[in-house]
Amino acid sequence: MKKISRLLTYLADYKGKIALYFTSNLLSIFFGMLSLAMLAPVLQVLFMGENAQSVKAAANSKVATDIMNQIKAFVHQVIATDGKLTALAYICVAVVVFTVFKNLFLYISLYILNPLRNAVLRRLRDDMFTKMLSLPIGFFTEERKGDLISKMTNDINEVELSIMSVLEVFIREPLTIIVYLGMMVYINYQLTIFLFLFLPVAGFVIGRISKSLRKSSNLAQEQLGGMLGVIDETLVGMRVVKAFGAERHQHLRFMKLNNTLFRTRNTIAARRELASPMSETMGIIVVSIILWFGGRIVFAGTGFDGASFLTYIAYFTMIINPFKNLSSAFYNVQKGTAALDRIEKLLHTENTITERPDAKPIAGFEDSLEFRNVTFAYGDKQILNGLNLTIKKGKMVALVGASGAGKSTVADLIPRFHDVSGGEILIDGVNVKDCKLDDLRRLMGVVGQDPILFNDTIYNNIILGTGGATQERVEDAARIAHAHNFIMQKPEGYQTVAGDRGARLSGGERQRITIARAVLKNPPILILDEATSSLDTESERIVQDAINKLMENRTCVVIAHRLSTVQHADEIIVMEKGRVVERGTHATLIAKDGMYKRLVELQQVK
Repeated sequence: MKKISRLLTYLADYKGKIALYFTSNLLSIFFGMLSLAMLAPVLQVLFMGENAQSVKAAANSKVATDIMNQIKAFVHQVIATDGKLTALAYICVAVVVFTVFKNLFLYISLYILNPLRNAVLRRLRDDMFTKMLSLPIGFFTEERKGDLISKMTNDINEVELSIMSVLEVFIREPLTIIVYLGMMVYINYQLTIFLFLFLPVAGFVIGRISKSLRKSSNLAQEQLGGMLGVIDETLVGMRVVKAFGAERHQHLRFMKLNNTLFRTRNTIAARRELASPMSETMGIIVVSIILWFGGRIVFAGTGFDGASFLTYIAYFTMIINPFKNLSSAFYNVQKGTAALDRIEKLLHTENTITERPDAKPIAGFEDSLEFRNVTFAYGDKQILNGLNLTIKKGKMVALVGASGAGKSTVADLIPRFHDVSGGEILIDGVNVKDCKLDDLRRLMGVVGQDPILFNDTIYNNIILGTGGATQERVEDAARIAHAHNFIMQKPEGYQTVAGDRGARLSGGERQRITIARAVLKNPPILILDEATSSLDTESERIVQDAINKLMENRTCVVIAHRLSTVQHADEIIVMEKGRVVERGTHATLIAKDGMYKRLVELQQVK
């Protein structure tokens, strides 16, 4: 229940509506109680032939406290003047009116509650997505994408179905039980005390079963996340799956998880469905015992008559369903709490890339970008070790070396996709950790090896993150990136949808759109991470020409696989195992006859 109370904090802005919901429920219960309160007087006056004088005396003795005697007096008065049939008609009309009011206020309460329930879920989804956007790149390399999608979809749905859908139960049903139990105590407190002896037993049994349900539910959500991961991997890698005849291999992986999930969910369902029949059975047992015990009181002639006993039973039957609903809701909440545990784990994930409260704004890039004795480790693995590098404004620095040398890590550290483990990175003499994060990243444009496009129009993919731009500016950026002509050849021009991950475009087209995106952003610092390595020769030439235009008058950090593209760099940094082993221009490094020359010769041989 503690975790659910955190969900309810989302309702802090709706206190007025919550009060109205509570009042509507209370009125609904009150009118329902009134209709039942007429049962005993009607039975006594109409069918038991109670003496008129005794009725009047009872009414006069409990004018302020006993509504039943007041109804008795009224009914007797009507019988005396208009007859029993007229009195019965009045009672029937009153019961109908009370029932109409009861259900009217019940509808009003639900009409108020549903928007509140949906508001909680909306806020929860928004908080989860905002949290994911704020987390560092390293988090997503650790987590399975399928598991994250499962938390955003299935776990939220589970919270909606298992917790939020029974929210009204935890407000309305306890209120109903309290009101009707109060009337039962008023009618006969001895019988009600006897009743309470059996309720702890029922609560204990239900609690034991629901505790095991929560554990199984958590396991089911984890298994579903794993299954979604396999689905995602298979869809993304379908070309590889078919090329290597791995359909059976992937199907076996999927079936293993699917069968495990099948068994787990069957276990959960078996325990969940036990709630309703168990609570009903225990309710009937209690009713039978009450009939026996109450009958003894009636037969003993203590003043507790048969009509009052029947009314008592009617009130008791009105709390059986609330107790039954509460027990079922308790099972569902335990199931939903398992999903909520997984959601809270994401929401409470520590964000290692944070902005300091006194972070300094950055207006622009004026002088230099400096790595000062930078080290970086990923877990126990050392990636960079004592990197020192200064990049002056307007210069182009190329990072070359074998795979795993640490080139991409250097590029990721500049916009703080990761934070350094030791040393510092300075921009115009200010540590990047002391800068406002948005200002820092606004200075940089990134064009990676894998062009990332979203399933949106080409126009929206180009203006991504720029806050919008005119059609003219977008077209100018596309022309610089050599993308305008092929875009205009599309049936819908700039409004053409790129498809899932840009699937409707070729590799070269996708890359040129990402370059147009960087051109439109117009950053003073440009990071190019092997931007042409995955392209064919013709596409590489077009894209490289677009990159050359993009690089004009900008400070550039280029990660190069094809060394022919960086021969004109102002400085080439050769890296090996996280260290700088050579640095200089193309000509000086060739003259050194070291690692760089060997790398060049290897590519020329190819």
